[in-house]
Amino acid sequence: MSCTEIQNLVHASVDGELDLVRSIEIERHLHECEACARVHQAQQGLKQQFRDAPLRFRSPVGLRRNIQQTLRQTIPAAVPSRTWPGWGAWSWAGAAAVVLLAAVLGIVFGHILREPTSDNLLAQEVIASHVRSLMANHLADVPSTDQHTVKPWFDGKLDFSPPVKDLSSAGFPLTGGRLDYLDNRPVAALVYQRAKHVINLFVWPSMEESSELALTHQGYHVIHWAGGGMTYWAVSDVNEKELGDFAALIRRK
Repeated sequence: MSCTEIQNLVHASVDGELDLVRSIEIERHLHECEACARVHQAQQGLKQQFRDAPLRFRSPVGLRRNIQQTLRQTIPAAVPSRTWPGWGAWSWAGAAAVVLLAAVLGIVFGHILREPTSDNLLAQEVIASHVRSLMANHLADVPSTDQHTVKPWFDGKLDFSPPVKDLSSAGFPLTGGRLDYLDNRPVAALVYQRAKHVINLFVWPSMEESSELALTHQGYHVIHWAGGGMTYWAVSDVNEKELGDFAALIRRK
């Protein structure tokens, strides 16, 4: 198997989704290719980080004490205990249950809201692909500064034709393109440069009418947008403003 095939299957390999024959072929290649072995190891490390991430929320030590103190101050004034025999004890217990239930629901829903969205997970996958392309020294299958060379190269390799822009006059020269694998499908990766910084622009078809996202993770900036039947993900360690300028040029032209 070639390095390109290995890198397209590395996610499935790490997740244990491949058949025995393909898994053996990949293991054999990893023993012989140090670059692909590093990529595979990086993906395993990323998966382990998700697995080891703390998914439990531990309430503050003083939460119980604060709730009890608040109840003591508010319940007697709000509901007199002599309204009904035994009412004071029942009102205390009922109110405490309500407050505790509200606290638990707040914790649960707060945790749900903190769960990463599908876009954030895909952004992490985009960053991983960007880093992998740098680590494996495999930025381009078709190294070229000519958009008329890069664009036709994808014919027959993808089920769509990615838009390829020439931005050399704006300081973002095209340096090539390659096949990559994101969001469970083959995608086009267009490679641009800004000084010594590499910008990967991932493109594939999408039904999104309009979608925008900008985030920074581990020193990498990501900008995502959709339009014209395509989804775009730009990622680089170039500063946030320059990546924004790059994205604006891609969208405008």
